[in-house]
Formats: sequence, C-alpha cells, structure tokens
Amino acid sequence: MLLPGSALKGYAIEASDGRIGTVTDFLFDDTTWKLRWMVVDTGTWLTGRKVLIHPSAIARVNYEQQEVPVYLKRVQVEDSPDIARDAPVSRQMQDNLYGYYGWDPLWGGGNFFGGYSGLAGPVMALPSYQQDAELLDRPLPGLLPEEGDPHLRSINEVTGYHVHATDGRIGHIENVVMDDAAWGIRYLIVDTRDWWFGQHVLVSPFAVREVSWSRHEIRTDLTRDQVKASPPWDPAAMID
Repeated sequence: MLLPGSALKGYAIEASDGRIGTVTDFLFDDTTWKLRWMVVDTGTWLTGRKVLIHPSAIARVNYEQQEVPVYLKRVQVEDSPDIARDAPVSRQMQDNLYGYYGWDPLWGGGNFFGGYSGLAGPVMALPSYQQDAELLDRPLPGLLPEEGDPHLRSINEVTGYHVHATDGRIGHIENVVMDDAAWGIRYLIVDTRDWWFGQHVLVSPFAVREVSWSRHEIRTDLTRDQVKASPPWDPAAMID
C-alpha cells in the first residue's frame, strides 16, 4: 500500500505482549531511498530513550486501530542496546542493533526501484552522492551529529525543503509517499503553490541530482515543462 510518510506518525507500536510507544519518524538511506528505521518514542515506559525498529520486524499495519504490530517482546526492546534520545545514530549503533535482534542489514536489497526516471520513462543514472562532499559531511540538524551515519536521513527533516527544476524552483516538499510492503520512499510530494498555484506533483526520488542539507533544498533533473505535463495528483485521492 502507498501512503503519505506522515500517515503513521502517532500510531501505537504494539509488541506481542503490550504497547512500547508511538511512531515519531522514519529514517531512510539517501542513496537507495529505502527506509532503514522506524523511530519510536517510548513515552513514560522507557523515559529518555528512543527506540529504532527495523522494517523487517514490522507486521501488517492496522489502520483502523492506528496500530503498528511488531515481531518483538517488550523485554527485548527494554534490553536492547541503549540509544539515548539525542545521541547520533552511527553505523556502529546500527550494527549493534542488527546483532542483538538478529536483523538482516541487507533486508530488502539495495536499490528500491531498480531505477526509474523522475516522472516516467527509461532508467536514469542515480545521483552521485559519493561525489557530493557537502552531503557526506553535513550532519542532519537536530538528530544526526557529525559522527552519525552520513547516509541516514529523517523524513521529518526533509519536509519543507525547496525543490528546484533545471530552470527554476517548482515548490517545496510537503510529504513523501512510502510503500508499507517494501518500506521505501516511492515519491516526493511537492507543493507547487508559489509557482503553479493549487497543484501538487509526485516526483520520483531518482530525479534528484543534488541535496543540500545546509540550504534546505533539493535539485532535480526535471524541467518545469516536464513537471507541468506530469499526471495530476489529488492529495485527497488514494495513490494507486
């Protein structure tokens, strides 16, 4: 099922023997656009701690009850490697979690889509993130300090980033569309109100050629004409 990235925020996380917290965010890999971790606020149960849950541990989401069941027990979460609420999410910490829970770091494969153009059409080259010194060196404000994993990004953080075509600005990221089966980001939802009033467009993350975390902007390989010619999207409609 395709759904907005913010749709699950506030959903209760249900272990097999009780509630462990609520969803606050998702962290994704900025080279593959796969979701790596669901960020859980444990509330008063484990005060001062955040919990990261791998997508492979997520069962079928109950949208009616606004619950996310997970294949875990409360004691497993309580005894898991401690990650303080404001600590960096480093590769070492992730390795510790993989080892503790027995999760597969290669779960879901590498490239989420296999490669698509920004709107529709043939395969295109992926963004050359390895050559983007700014992206590799810039921490995620408020969540990932410099010693954190440089490829781990927050959906909450990128919301609001300005989006540019090759010939001008087209809007800002209002949300993302994620897949709750493969757990990856399928589209960026761009609000074009400052350029094309009253419209929203869906842009593939693989149209992105540059991300500037310092300037809070994303640059794509698309032109404004391509964006205007893309299939219209109604925010009130289900994404099929």
